[in-house]
Amino acid sequence: MDQGLAGKRVLVTGGTKGIGRCIALSFARAGSRVVTCHRSDSEAAEDLARALKEHGDGHLVVRADVTTRDGAEQFAEAARRALGTVDVLVNNLGVDGGVAFPDLDADEWQRVIDHNVTAAYLVTHAAVGVLGDGASVVNIGSSVALRGRSNGVHYTASKAALIGFTRGLCKDLGPRGIRVNLVSPGLTETEPGAALPPHVVERIVGMTALGRICRPEDVADAVLFLAGDGSRYISGATLNVDGGI
Repeated sequence: MDQGLAGKRVLVTGGTKGIGRCIALSFARAGSRVVTCHRSDSEAAEDLARALKEHGDGHLVVRADVTTRDGAEQFAEAARRALGTVDVLVNNLGVDGGVAFPDLDADEWQRVIDHNVTAAYLVTHAAVGVLGDGASVVNIGSSVALRGRSNGVHYTASKAALIGFTRGLCKDLGPRGIRVNLVSPGLTETEPGAALPPHVVERIVGMTALGRICRPEDVADAVLFLAGDGSRYISGATLNVDGGI
């Protein structure tokens, strides 16, 4: 099914690696114009810029720390200059964290919350003025939000918060026809969690109905669905992309 993404103007946070990179390139292949950001890895940013160029002109990779208000506003302004109105915003930026609760200090708690929750708020708040009526916001969460994970209280809490953020935001932006949804992947190849010891990965795969861990393209396909015409009456939803764990 044609999702009607050709010509769409797309903003993606954290687009230079892993899931974010796959999302950015998937939109570009669908004919969308993409603006994405990175914070420090210029080599990955340059590589993504080259890859985007293969799918046409009009794409942009900017340096911005969207965990800060100034960085988020800088990113939104870059999108306004490059794209004008934004049709799709993907809040993909996130970090993992594996710390036993007794060792979880305030700095580590704040690091994960800043990247996984506050950045989504800051970017969306900064970009709301450039989102067109009928736009789509897609947040990237995690399937652990409702299951929990040992040695990851702060990570679990941050991803659970995105469910509430999504549900609340869809009410506020709904009058403009803007849809807000959440994609919740399971353990994903190329992401930090995929570096778990083999026996842990094997245990997780054994719990998964489809018998494998998630791939970035699995997540990207779900994002493009929620950004496209086929999901025109879906808002406030959490789409689990976890293989049935």
